[in-house]
Amino acid sequence: MADNIISSLGAGSGIDIKTLVTQLTAVERAPKEQRLDARKESLEAQISGYGQLRSAFDTFKGSLTPLSNGDLFNARSATVPNSDVITANRVEPGAQTGSYSIEVQEVARAQTLAIGGAAQTDPKAALGASGSMTVRFGAWTDADGNPQAFAANDDRTALTLNISNTDSLEDIASKINAADSGMQAAVIKVNDQYQLTLTADSGRNNAMEISTSGTNLEAFSFKDGALNANQTQAAQDAQLKINGLAVTRESNEIDDLIEGFSFTVNKKGTAGESLNFSITADKTAADQAIRDFVEAYNSFQKTTQELVGYTRDEDDNLVRGGLAGDSTARTMINRMREQIGGILPGAQGGFTALTNLGIRTERDGSLTINETDFKNAFDNNFDLLEGLFASKMSSTNSAVEVKAGTFASRAVAGTYDVEITQDPTRGQIAGNALTHDFSAPLDTSDPAADYSFNINVDGTNSGLIKLTGTYANADELRADLQARINGDSNLRAAGVAVDVEYDTGTNQFNFVSREYGSISKVSFTSASTQMAELGIETALTGTQGLDVKGTINGVEGFGAGNVLLPDVDSPAYGLNLTVGAGATAQGKFQISFSRGVAGELANMIDNFVGSTGSIKTRESSIQKQLDGIKEERSALDRRMEGFQARLMSQFMAMENIVSSLKDTGSQLDGINDRLPFTASN
Repeated sequence: MADNIISSLGAGSGIDIKTLVTQLTAVERAPKEQRLDARKESLEAQISGYGQLRSAFDTFKGSLTPLSNGDLFNARSATVPNSDVITANRVEPGAQTGSYSIEVQEVARAQTLAIGGAAQTDPKAALGASGSMTVRFGAWTDADGNPQAFAANDDRTALTLNISNTDSLEDIASKINAADSGMQAAVIKVNDQYQLTLTADSGRNNAMEISTSGTNLEAFSFKDGALNANQTQAAQDAQLKINGLAVTRESNEIDDLIEGFSFTVNKKGTAGESLNFSITADKTAADQAIRDFVEAYNSFQKTTQELVGYTRDEDDNLVRGGLAGDSTARTMINRMREQIGGILPGAQGGFTALTNLGIRTERDGSLTINETDFKNAFDNNFDLLEGLFASKMSSTNSAVEVKAGTFASRAVAGTYDVEITQDPTRGQIAGNALTHDFSAPLDTSDPAADYSFNINVDGTNSGLIKLTGTYANADELRADLQARINGDSNLRAAGVAVDVEYDTGTNQFNFVSREYGSISKVSFTSASTQMAELGIETALTGTQGLDVKGTINGVEGFGAGNVLLPDVDSPAYGLNLTVGAGATAQGKFQISFSRGVAGELANMIDNFVGSTGSIKTRESSIQKQLDGIKEERSALDRRMEGFQARLMSQFMAMENIVSSLKDTGSQLDGINDRLPFTASN
């Protein structure tokens, strides 16, 4: 019996323990690892699926870009014949349609002055002149543009330059050009001498008047009684006839004669000859963009259905999509489908759904176009398409304009009740009554006179502003005050300005900031004694501007200047209301906001694919699960190492037992040979 036991175990067990333990460990590991592999494969398929879904969203969004721009539905085409008289530059979306006839009778010209009295043989040599030179812009009232009776242009700011005795012609030219005032300076060589030439902007009302004070600057003067500079070209407006009506423009670059149509006047035309052309609505781009949208959605729908559903391969086997069964993906796709087939949020009358245009949703979810309805919409209701596809904002208060703000993506489309409780105002200061009665002109050019002051506008202090002109009446003085204040370098750098008004009833000047709100204020920080003649002194007290106040859906908004912002995180947050004078007088009113179909879909996609959107959130969740699988795999490795160690220990114990039994068997064999009953006969 002992021989049988020993034989069955083999010498030293005869078992390859290492191989056996490895195989047993692999058998133990296999089902657990297979489950991890299956989960990993499924999760990686979802990650890939979300990448495909993101790409599908981005591709579809590309088709929305042209539709979200209202200009698409206001496209225009113009048939302008070739001409050397005018050149058509651009036809803007929304340009006024119609037939036009243009005759060019004169081209616009810029006044040019040559400073002959300051001619030099060396343009870099110091002139030895010092003081200040002030340039005002306006019109010389002589019908031919000759320098007689200058009238200042309220819309232009004056330019004051300080000249030092070391400045050369080139230095002065550089100072003028650096001021960016609308006039250009150049140094030109004429008969072995260099002259400074000054060129203003074109147009009769942009001519120059130059006054000087100081030493050796008389040659630069160009004003009544001191026309020392030489006018080489008079200012002139462009003169045209459009459809028989006479019009003038300051520039040869004209963009406000026909709304949305800009052109350049090249030269004077032949008397009586006109250029005829027409501007018509161009619907072809909108037609194609809508068809591209339908095609893009159908492609999106096909791609996403394959992702969240099942398809069949070439062998007719069912293939599971990478996001099949993923509720997040299906929810996003369903929301897109609902938006496509639903009523437009915030629709303001007119077309409110794609079905109004003949776009239908089929049973399989794809879109089709009913060509009859589509053509009817284009032919009879084309003006309604912009409101269906593109963003639209409106206000029933004529003094309030609604605009999209930085956070417009957070605004909820719809209609809101608004009430303006305080109109915005501008800061201002009124002067005292003038003591100069203008029975004779006011002459401030006398070197002994001192009509100077400093003004603070919206918190910015001006430099010293000095009057040096001669004024026939209060309005001329008003215009020059406004030009000189707004021409101050400190105020210009800060982007602040004033409007100067003259009240004929009270004989006072009023200085009004162009900014609205509580930051808007005007004061005089210094004034010479003679400025009192003009009603200006430092003791004057101004009125600070007020910020707009109002409510949106009964909730107080935030007013900053003339802009009212809805309360943060309220439904209307993201819209800006620009409020003008008289808004409160119109009482309660409504504003409406719609993103249009294209805007709603694009906003929805942005929310889906954004850094905090559903796709990113889901991808992060899947990635955490993948990271968890790595941890589970590491834990499995540790468990299997322990399992393998236990098996090895058990088999080694068995091996020890077998070895012990083998030794015992050998001993038994020796005893057996020595037993008496086993001795040989």
